[in-house]
Amino acid sequence: MRLWNGAPSGMRIVIGLEDTFGDIVGKASAGVKVSAEALGSRTGIATARLKAFMADQQKPTEDEARKIAAELGLDPAKLVDSGLERWKPQTRDLDSKFGHQINEPYPSNGYFIVEPDERVAAFVDPGGSPENIVSTLRKSPVSVRYLLLTHKHKDHVDALAEVRRAFPEARVVIHRNDVAAVGAPAEGAIGIDDGGTLPFGNSEIRLMHTPGHTDGSSCFIYSGTVFTGDTLFAGSVGRLFGDRFGYSDLMHSVSKKIFALPDDTVVFPGHGPPSTIGEEKAHNPFF
Repeated sequence: MRLWNGAPSGMRIVIGLEDTFGDIVGKASAGVKVSAEALGSRTGIATARLKAFMADQQKPTEDEARKIAAELGLDPAKLVDSGLERWKPQTRDLDSKFGHQINEPYPSNGYFIVEPDERVAAFVDPGGSPENIVSTLRKSPVSVRYLLLTHKHKDHVDALAEVRRAFPEARVVIHRNDVAAVGAPAEGAIGIDDGGTLPFGNSEIRLMHTPGHTDGSSCFIYSGTVFTGDTLFAGSVGRLFGDRFGYSDLMHSVSKKIFALPDDTVVFPGHGPPSTIGEEKAHNPFF
């Protein structure tokens, strides 16, 4: 992990896609409440074969992928590309103000936002081991303003207590629907109001409530990027864990809110590689 010393250099994030064809079909089936048996009856594909697809034990033919897509409300051509592994997002150099780590022992993504000229920093989704987060920020001449939580799940928040102890001036930011599940480490948190902003250096971080994965799932928008947590992945979406919000809400959160951002906006997801809004519009089977 590079350090910010006033002259940071760019970086790349090279990670495999978070979701397989089987993951996508399983999430869509759960979302529209269509069992493998019902899907088999509607498509003419044997239930055992469908279950093998969902377990990633077999690959579909193009015709099978199209039939499945039609029954689950997915885009047929995009699902074919997923099933035949014909797409992945472009690997690109990222702006030097951003840093990335894999939150060990989880395969979740944590992100640094650092403005060295203004000497301010934030961290998105402090999960797993806190050591690298703390040591990197302590060695950088910055004030940590925010600890930004996209949602409540432990692989995104369970380093929060230790990171907060290291940087007591930092404010936790999380939606009120998820704050209770995080507990004491989120005490005194700034609540997320959809469309709100946080001052940051000479600019601001925009806040977007995107329920579906969890009731409080939210995105943070800054300097041509959007941190989507588990709402939107490259080529997929998150699973449903909400009590109040469900599949239609998740689809609305992405299609009407996240996709309203410019096409060149870089998507930093909670798992898997970065993408862009334009790539997701063109390749995500859910839309």
